Amino acid sequence: MSNRLLREFCAENFTSVPAAIAAGAARIELCDNLAVGGTGPTVGVIQAAVAYVHEHGARVMTMIRPRGGDFVYTDDELRMMSTDLEQACRCGTDGVVFGCLKEREDGQGYTVDTAAVSYLMNTVRWMRDRRSWSFAGDGSPARSNIDVTFHMAFDELDHDEQLHAIDFLAQEGVARILTHGGPKSATIKENLDHLRELIAYADGRIIILPGAGISYENALDVAHALGVDEVHGTRIVKIEQ
Repeated sequence: MSNRLLREFCAENFTSVPAAIAAGAARIELCDNLAVGGTGPTVGVIQAAVAYVHEHGARVMTMIRPRGGDFVYTDDELRMMSTDLEQACRCGTDGVVFGCLKEREDGQGYTVDTAAVSYLMNTVRWMRDRRSWSFAGDGSPARSNIDVTFHMAFDELDHDEQLHAIDFLAQEGVARILTHGGPKSATIKENLDHLRELIAYADGRIIILPGAGISYENALDVAHALGVDEVHGTRIVKIEQ
């Protein structure tokens, strides 16, 4: 773990973004409708957030999720997600956040929908190429990058499926996996052992980003216990009321 902990603040709409940045958030996960776990924000919200956050030296990750509910998407929904992803990138987002699952053939839970993830990753790669052309020669090569986070759909997977998911997502070029490390009913402290296992298995191939149940009060303790440099949450920084 480095000396500086990156705190990713989960923001619903633009409202709390300025206060989160002022309180020390270095990255914003931008979404809407947190009551259903977060859905994609509008283009106007993305544009406003990107402009403000970039002006203050931080980064934006935009949620790509067309609805609440499960993470099993139809072909029509995936086309919507691809369009939303493209629009978010055109607005200057630094990265996108999504997760796609499908039912296992044995009917026992879920597995990662590899075809759906690959489809969206192809859109990411296409937008990276377009950015490379746009920013060529301007001295800002990092601006062409588009990070991808696979969100807490990961926590719907059983143990073995999670390990397979890490292998696949790392190979696809996904930057990180956001996970609580266990059921929502469990505290982050109760999930530390499993999070350590996931981090060890990932072995630097992909970032395991712990979230849910992490606040400004326990962030440093959790990061130290896991040896991580990034943490995520809706209360990850202390916002003065």
